[in-house]
Amino acid sequence: MAENIEIIKGTSLWQDAWKRLLKNKLAVFGLIVMVIMVIAVTIGPAIIRWTTGFTADFIPPEGELIKSFPPSFQHPMGTDEAGRDLLARVLQGGRISLMVGVISTIVSLLVGVSYGAIAGYMGGKIDNVMMRIVDIIYAIPYILIVIVLLSVFGGPNTPDWIQWMSEKFGGAGNQGLNQIFLLFFALGLVSWLTMARVVRGQILSLKNQEFVLAARATGVSTPSIIFRHLVPNALGPVIIYATLTVPSVMLTEAFLSFLGLGVQAPYASWGSLASDGIKNIAIYPWQLIFPGVTMALTLFSLNFLGDGLRDALDPQTRKF
Repeated sequence: MAENIEIIKGTSLWQDAWKRLLKNKLAVFGLIVMVIMVIAVTIGPAIIRWTTGFTADFIPPEGELIKSFPPSFQHPMGTDEAGRDLLARVLQGGRISLMVGVISTIVSLLVGVSYGAIAGYMGGKIDNVMMRIVDIIYAIPYILIVIVLLSVFGGPNTPDWIQWMSEKFGGAGNQGLNQIFLLFFALGLVSWLTMARVVRGQILSLKNQEFVLAARATGVSTPSIIFRHLVPNALGPVIIYATLTVPSVMLTEAFLSFLGLGVQAPYASWGSLASDGIKNIAIYPWQLIFPGVTMALTLFSLNFLGDGLRDALDPQTRKF
């Protein structure tokens, strides 16, 4: 008599990680908030324009009394001192803030992962020289480097390739867009250092594994071993750190915009909106409260999601 054999279907590392992530309530909260936020900043300005006619840069016609109105049914977040709808400006500013965070993180990923993987795999003197360069750059306050880059390459000294990108997306002579692309470049170039160290540590622990030795024995080239075999096996920590880099970069952009070195008019970000709101906080507090709360909620959600991903992808670090 044949016995009934129950076949248990295996699960992959990513499926197990997803299940663990869903058990983390704060991470799920962060994920839901981020999905809502991305949808809101993507289609929200168009919906507001279609339903009310307000846009982020719409100023009431001349002859009307222009002042900042408190939140109302017509303006759920109130208006700024020029009479522009604050909800439309917060959603439009969210596009810029999220783009700065995501694109700068992608730049840091490309530089940091490549740099750290090469240093970790090559080892020896090459590794020593490359990591000492990282240590030297670490010794300089990164916010100072960003300010210097923005000051040197901003305005008439903007590199040609940044001006070319601005012309493709916004037309010639668009200084505001030039500043945004310069922010992508500057923030990305200073946020790769920790990424390089994280990846180097992972590569050092993987480069003597059997699959790497087998690849060497079969004549696989060094670049292929690094980028086709080692880097994919180090993606867990890379994804975790990338998720935590986005809010860090967004906070830095907000700080720069608060100082007047970030996003320039006619564009706005949450940082520049908060900078404008702090000037009128005693009279029109909603100009600071709504951009500030929106940015804080987004940063908290990204941090919750990053912590949840860390626990899900590396269950040994979980707290019991």
